[in-house]
Amino acid sequence: MRHAWTIAAKDLKLRVRDRSAFIVGIIAPLGLAAIFSSIFNPIESFEFSATYAVVDEDQGIVARQFVDVLDQFGEGSKADIVVLSSRQEALDLVDVEPFSNEESADAAFVIPAGFSDAVQSERPVEIEVISGQGGVGSGVAVAFAEQYASELTYARIAVASFENLGGAGDRFASGLRAASIPPPVLLDSVEVDNKILAGKTFYSAGLAIFFLFFTIQFGVNSLLEERHAGTLSRLIAAPLRRSSIIAGKAMMSFVLGIVSMAVLVLATTLLFGADWGNPFGVFLLVVAGIFSALGILAVVAGFARTAEQAANYSSMVAVVLGFLGGTFFPIGQAGGLLADLRFITPHAWFMQGLGDLAGGNVADVLPAVGALLLFGIVAGTFGLMGLRKGLQP
Repeated sequence: MRHAWTIAAKDLKLRVRDRSAFIVGIIAPLGLAAIFSSIFNPIESFEFSATYAVVDEDQGIVARQFVDVLDQFGEGSKADIVVLSSRQEALDLVDVEPFSNEESADAAFVIPAGFSDAVQSERPVEIEVISGQGGVGSGVAVAFAEQYASELTYARIAVASFENLGGAGDRFASGLRAASIPPPVLLDSVEVDNKILAGKTFYSAGLAIFFLFFTIQFGVNSLLEERHAGTLSRLIAAPLRRSSIIAGKAMMSFVLGIVSMAVLVLATTLLFGADWGNPFGVFLLVVAGIFSALGILAVVAGFARTAEQAANYSSMVAVVLGFLGGTFFPIGQAGGLLADLRFITPHAWFMQGLGDLAGGNVADVLPAVGALLLFGIVAGTFGLMGLRKGLQP
């Protein structure tokens, strides 16, 4: 074991001197995480705000009620309500060029003349919604108008049923009573802990596990570099076990992986606000993820003939597994075949484990940790076979 530590320390000094491990293991993923965070933070912190114009050409009692309801909606949703006197003014306010400094509205409501009388009769009537450049504000305006129309229809049906059964009285008063009756079924939403990573955490974790494979390959592929440089034959001739050579390379890769992941977890948490979850659960996933990466890259290095060939093959494997594992976009939410195939990669299990940790406790990550360890054991067995052949005289 002493010889293995000596080999690992020697390789670590070389990587520190050429700074390649710092660039691939820390700077590159941290820089990309900063870019993704700057892009998706505004989306995550989105707050609804809009400006709506309303034109009351009717001035009737039902129209005034619509304006009052719209004012209440604006107060509750931080939307500004502007009252205009004509439809043309509404068109001018909505039809404003994008990115101009002119005042504009997301949408406008036009209540036609005779609206109140029509609502209290059996004649059809409509509220005109003038949409602007599209987007959330326009969609909310249409949904608001549709909901109000549904409530009026509900009240009209109730009044008509009352009159057909022999009831008499003021239609408008009867309609107000019908509209004030709560609906028979109410929808209630309950917030529960989910197992979906927030955007900042998702991209921080995805980039960390993606670049981990590039960091690990420095130690695994160094055997081939030693062979090319002629120093491997000296190690074989030295009075040490050949297993110590492989163990030393694995230790170096493990240390690089631990340092890289630890720095990324701390940096993304402090700089970007990523929430990785319980530290002990994250530690288990990181160690298991490094172990699986070591096993997979050992297979590549064990059957490659040159260091350059091993580096190319390792990069191809890392990119394919990273994209298939959903480190750049949440494949699991898309469903279909890819959502199932992603679990043939350790990346997907690592991301799944973090998701389970976000919505549960440390015990919930054990299946993902077990899957990652299984990747390392199975792949590492084949990888050791190839590496040992390379140590033959």
